[in-house]
Amino acid sequence: MSEAPAAEVTLTTAPDWELDYYSRPILEPDGKKRWELLICSTPQVEASGEGSGPSFRWVMPCPASSVNSIWLREALEQALEAAAGQGFGPPRRLRCWRASMRTMVQRAAEGLGLELVPSRRTYALVSWLQEREREVYPQEPGYLAGPLAPPPQPIRPIAVPLPEAARGESWAWATLPLEALAGAADWESGFAGLVPLPAGLPPQVPVLGIRLFSSARALALAGWLAGLEPVRLEISGQQLVLEAGLEDRWLLSDLPADEAEAAAAAFAAARQQAGGLQFLAVQAREDDQRFEGFWLLRDLPDA
Repeated sequence: MSEAPAAEVTLTTAPDWELDYYSRPILEPDGKKRWELLICSTPQVEASGEGSGPSFRWVMPCPASSVNSIWLREALEQALEAAAGQGFGPPRRLRCWRASMRTMVQRAAEGLGLELVPSRRTYALVSWLQEREREVYPQEPGYLAGPLAPPPQPIRPIAVPLPEAARGESWAWATLPLEALAGAADWESGFAGLVPLPAGLPPQVPVLGIRLFSSARALALAGWLAGLEPVRLEISGQQLVLEAGLEDRWLLSDLPADEAEAAAAAFAAARQQAGGLQFLAVQAREDDQRFEGFWLLRDLPDA
């Protein structure tokens, strides 16, 4: 009697993965902090602005004595197998946002032929980690409750001007209602980086952003910005700064004191009212309907 054929698993289009490999606020019985690998897939964005399709999440604790690229590579192999079992193909890219773990993650990823993108554009992962810090870790034996000595704050790099070839001819502040951004997935654009819109916000809540204009090099400028992994806009003193990658800070413009003060207040209000949403757009001209580049950003505190 012949065996029935094994059920086939159809793999979905592979999204990127967001990865965090780090210690948690839990002491194990041996007195050492728990280490943990977290992986989640980057949500795809529907025309409605919501996340689409099933998502992949993976959690694996790591003994403190085994924190190395060899353990991580083996754990990634298991994650790939688990993802395949759930119908997910291997990720196009891995994004890792902790600079201190970049080398270790790079070695593990290279051993599996995976591309690593050092980036803080890991909004889904940061939100999930914050959720675990609120709801999961406090329930664990050995949880380190109460105030902890804060880690030393890294020295923030000085914002450097964009290279001449990557500067637009002009720029302008812009505001869009949240409901307009819900259709961003259908907008005509050369380069785009979207994120699901936060749930439960009023459709008319304003989202602040900037538009960069270049009549001759808009597409090239958008392509260059895409490679930066833009994360968020901020006002630093009297400077408008784009944070990108792991720790890059790019000076977009110097501002008059009164404009910088007003912009800082507007960004702070947007963080409270619009879930930290911002946007960055690149167009050839102000009256263009097409975007050569459009990115939704989120001003989230790093977990």
